[in-house]
Amino acid sequence: MKKGIVILFAAALGLAACNNYKKGPGGLSYIIHKNGGNAKIKEGDIVKLNFIQKSEKDSVMFNTWDMDQPQVFPVAKKVYAGDMNDVLTLFGEGDSATFKLDLDTMAKHSGQPKPPGTKDKFIVFTIKVEKVLAKAANEADSTFQQKARDFFEKDYKASIEKKKGAEAGKIKKYIADNNLKTTTTASGLQYVISKPGDAVKPVLGDTMMVNYTGKLTTKKSDGKDNVFDTSDEKVAKESGKHNAMAQYGPRPITLGRAIPGFDEGLQLIGKGGKITLIIPSNLAYGEGGMPQGGISPFSPLVFEVELSDIKKPVAAPAGTPGATISPVTPAPATKK
Repeated sequence: MKKGIVILFAAALGLAACNNYKKGPGGLSYIIHKNGGNAKIKEGDIVKLNFIQKSEKDSVMFNTWDMDQPQVFPVAKKVYAGDMNDVLTLFGEGDSATFKLDLDTMAKHSGQPKPPGTKDKFIVFTIKVEKVLAKAANEADSTFQQKARDFFEKDYKASIEKKKGAEAGKIKKYIADNNLKTTTTASGLQYVISKPGDAVKPVLGDTMMVNYTGKLTTKKSDGKDNVFDTSDEKVAKESGKHNAMAQYGPRPITLGRAIPGFDEGLQLIGKGGKITLIIPSNLAYGEGGMPQGGISPFSPLVFEVELSDIKKPVAAPAGTPGATISPVTPAPATKK
């Protein structure tokens, strides 16, 4: 856990325990943990934030620190007193704070009901204002927008270069921390086979039935594994990734349709085999990452994989020349 986050959490917990929240309009409650001493955010400014979004019962919904993906967005005109845009005007660059937004007030003004089944009164954010690009009073919108694009493009490129430079160290640290003795392929994939499985291995076109857990090489801020996807329902619940609509258990993945490191690794074991894959970003999601999945650019990935079955393509019925069908619904064409 980063030192700054430790301090932030300690402050949040300590002050919250004292019930030291200030009251604001619209049911808003807030605590400023650190005051950076800078001008307050105003409507029209563009901000870069790191934040944790939690339920009132402390269930984490979103954490930009864990994802290593601070969010950048313009501060819009408030819809009602005490909304998200309004509360940001209480803070400035360098500030860290915790605030609670009243869900009943949000529902009233948005016309959208509270999430079904929730008994929470608040949604809770702990934030750090990393950067504020302030719009001058008489500055033309077009001039400011161009300035903002130039600034945040430069900021993004610097962040990408930093992530790129840190990747090799993340892989090395993960292997050392977990005391792994890996084998490295020509592509740069590293792996540990804990169970080789049957002699017959999957080939392109086969549908593999796979149990897996995918995670980042870095831990979450609470010290737990940073899981981004799993077929194991228990792991999904423990990591906060559970989806009531998901089908847990072995999932069908057609060889040749996953990320390159996953495809390569699964060809190293047979049915019943188990393997740990440490996949560098050039064999995963590369420079672009997969933001919607919580994977930032140049992120190496770890997969714990069990190959429970291999299903060969079935010949098409007579009269359908050149076609084959799979006995199971193949995995989506999007990269895993």
